[in-house]
Amino acid sequence: MITLQDVKKDREVKAIMDISAKQIEALGFTEHSERHCRIVSKTAGEIMRQIGGTEYEITLSEIAGYLHDLGNAVNRVDHAQSGALLAYGILTRMGLGYESAAEVMMAIGNHDEKHGTPVSRISSALILADKADVHKSRVRQAVRSIPPKDANIHDRVNLAAESSFVTVNGGFITLNITINTEICSVMDYFEIYFGRMQMCRRAAEFLDREFSLVINGVHLV
Repeated sequence: MITLQDVKKDREVKAIMDISAKQIEALGFTEHSERHCRIVSKTAGEIMRQIGGTEYEITLSEIAGYLHDLGNAVNRVDHAQSGALLAYGILTRMGLGYESAAEVMMAIGNHDEKHGTPVSRISSALILADKADVHKSRVRQAVRSIPPKDANIHDRVNLAAESSFVTVNGGFITLNITINTEICSVMDYFEIYFGRMQMCRRAAEFLDREFSLVINGVHLV
C-alpha cells in the first residue's frame, strides 16, 4: 500500500498542484495550494484516528485530504468531480489497489457542498477537515494590504479568523474558531459557511457523532 509520503513525492501530483494553485490565484480565490492540502490531510487523518479508524482508513483519509483539490487545475467549476478522476488515475498508476483508489475517488468527488454529501467514513473525515480550514493565512497578500471593508466577504471572513481547529471528544466533533469581530461579524461567517456547516453536521452524523460549532468560546451549533 502506498503512503501519504509517496503521494507527496510524486512528480505528477506536484505538477498538477502547482497548476491548481496558479489558476486559483488568477481567479482571485482564497488559497487552495499545498498548504491547504497539507492541513486538510493532517486533520482528516487525525479525525479518523480519534474515532478509532483503522490504519488503512487513516492512510486513505490522509491521501484524500492531500489530493482533494487537484481538480482546480482543470477548472474551479465541478473541481471535486474532475479532481476525483485525476486522483484515481494517479493512485492506480502508483500501484494503489483499485478498491482503495475508488474509495479515495468517492471521497474527493463528494467533498464540495454544492453537489457532495457524506457517503463513507473517509468522505466524512475529508469534509470536516476541509471545511475547518478557515484562517487569515489563506488570504492573498494583495488583499491583506487593503482595508477589510473593501475585501469580498470570503476574504473578510478568512482575514478575521485567527485560529480554527477540530476536536473529537466523546460523541462530539467540534469546530473551534476564533474570529476578530472588528474585521467581520459572526453573521458574515454564517452567510457564506451555513451550507458548509450543514454538510459538517451530516458528516459527523455519518461518523455516529454530533457536530458542534464554537466561535469565540460560544457554542452556536
